[in-house]
Amino acid sequence: MLGSHDRPEGEHAHGHTHGLVDPTIKRSRAGLRAVLISFAVLGATAVIQVAVYTVTGSVALLADLIHNFGDALTAVPLGAAFLLRSARAERYAGLAVVFAIFASACVAGVFAIEKIISPQAPTHLLALGIAGAVGFAGNEVAAQVRLAAGRRLDSPALVADGYHARADGFVSLAVVLSAALVALGEPLADPVIAIAITAVILRITWQSWLTVSGRGHPHR
Repeated sequence: MLGSHDRPEGEHAHGHTHGLVDPTIKRSRAGLRAVLISFAVLGATAVIQVAVYTVTGSVALLADLIHNFGDALTAVPLGAAFLLRSARAERYAGLAVVFAIFASACVAGVFAIEKIISPQAPTHLLALGIAGAVGFAGNEVAAQVRLAAGRRLDSPALVADGYHARADGFVSLAVVLSAALVALGEPLADPVIAIAITAVILRITWQSWLTVSGRGHPHR
């Protein structure tokens, strides 16, 4: 007769189990862990960029940090979805991600237009370039975490957010370009690049909507 510790592997039993965790609990924990890690990374990235923005006044950097903050905040609905262990909640979380991306694009666009109307070149250009590089690194780390977890857990919301973060990394490099162009004597480059960043964010919004709504497939 087999004891409680001698059951063949794969045999199901009611009550207490040894070394076994319900798959829905494991999925919830793994999803929540990925969300929290990416939240911490993007939050730290945005805080660094805020500090640099206060001394540079770069609207391109402002557009990037607004978006990074919005991206970090998407951890709230995503985390709630995994805690609830609900596919429907996870789908709604994906829609919330799309809305956050769109809202950040609108805010960034308004600030960029204001700077074109009343141009003022940013200062401390080396710090500005470093802030753009920090944005790229932070978003790439967040993308790796979200994409790996999203594919492993078959979560469209996490996959959409992962590709969004990866694209954001390249958007952050535009801040580096802004610093270089202003240094070369093109002060209008900063708000123009901010407009370009806004356009990219809107494109990301559409791609994320297709992924979350099931009308498209994330690029691999």
